[in-house]
Amino acid sequence: MKLHFSITAAEELRERRGGRYVLRQLFGSAVPAFPPKFYLAMTKSMADERQSQLEQYLQNVTLDSNITSSDVFIGFFRKLQQDTFKIQTQRAFLDVYLADGSNIRLDIQTSDTAEKILEVTSCKMGLSRELIKYFSLFFFQDHDDGVLSVVKKVADFELPYVSLQSMKELHCKLGIRKWYMDPSLDMLLMDCRASLDLLYMQAIQEVERNWVKPTERQMRELKFLQKNANKAKFLELIREMQFYGYVRLDPCICDYPEEGCSADIYVGNNEINCCVKLATNQTEEVSFKINRLRSWQVTFLGATKDGEDDTLELRFEYNDSGTWQWIILYTKQAFLLSSCLKKMISEQMMKAAKEGQETEIKMPESTKSSKKSSIQQKQVVHSGFISRKRFLVRPNEDNCVFEKIREEDL
Repeated sequence: MKLHFSITAAEELRERRGGRYVLRQLFGSAVPAFPPKFYLAMTKSMADERQSQLEQYLQNVTLDSNITSSDVFIGFFRKLQQDTFKIQTQRAFLDVYLADGSNIRLDIQTSDTAEKILEVTSCKMGLSRELIKYFSLFFFQDHDDGVLSVVKKVADFELPYVSLQSMKELHCKLGIRKWYMDPSLDMLLMDCRASLDLLYMQAIQEVERNWVKPTERQMRELKFLQKNANKAKFLELIREMQFYGYVRLDPCICDYPEEGCSADIYVGNNEINCCVKLATNQTEEVSFKINRLRSWQVTFLGATKDGEDDTLELRFEYNDSGTWQWIILYTKQAFLLSSCLKKMISEQMMKAAKEGQETEIKMPESTKSSKKSSIQQKQVVHSGFISRKRFLVRPNEDNCVFEKIREEDL
């Protein structure tokens, strides 16, 4: 799902405070060049191209959490969203849905960010402050046929009320779900009643929506534990089951092992698992391990022929038997998949850092620096968003797979 905003509002970033690049003044070269402005009257194609450039700019800027958490960026993005959909700051009610279908109604301001709304929701549920980081807000679709489709994770700086107004035709809801990809992290949340309830409700939902693949015996045990409301044992058992803790994407198209294959995608527990249907109608299960993935990128290919949906692809560079190759997934949930990949990498880095600290206590001083260097080198990953016509791979440059988009190129 793309970000939509008005061109006029976007110009504020360059004009306010008399500076050409406000964020660049604060963050330097970490901020990409702002797209140049047309000073003559724009045709429709020029306006579309300008908006595409601005959307691309924002996608690249939002890769840096230091930027997105700054007051300047949050203020800019708040104005940008409100100006685009002409929504003034005022009091409103917002429903946040739980996995069991119930909802919490919040009395908010239309300009409240997702970060603030998550905090208010957590407070109403009795979730302790130190556990909020394990949860996030998501936009999702609950279809009549029982299919659950998670559209995207809501960025901390987004205004959920405004975003929902922009997605009315998609019939999206705002929900709270756990936000980590390592199922073992459940153990950190078991002692808090509110977090235990959230995990339990989501686990039941994932069983009912066929996200999790229990055996017949496991399903009988789950039903027994659910009937007796034994939440802790239920979660202990379900952690043993295939695809528990994964995010399931809607069926999509991939080019592996051959072009045009339909695929069911599960992402979690340090892998992208694809159940691929081949041209021969045979199915093949493929697991892409995160530690063999070097980089990825999201590309906006344009609108579909009927103009209703945006076409997105996520391609990742993968080491298959010693050879690097690009695997392409065509999915409208490309940004959600990208968020999941970043989360898995982040969890791996935190785990490696923790293990490194524990090892340092036992290691001789002379080996500490080499151990730290080894960990850092293994965790270099790049991701980004580029327009289709800007795509360029540079395989000869270490860990560099995206062309730098210069201002004169735009």
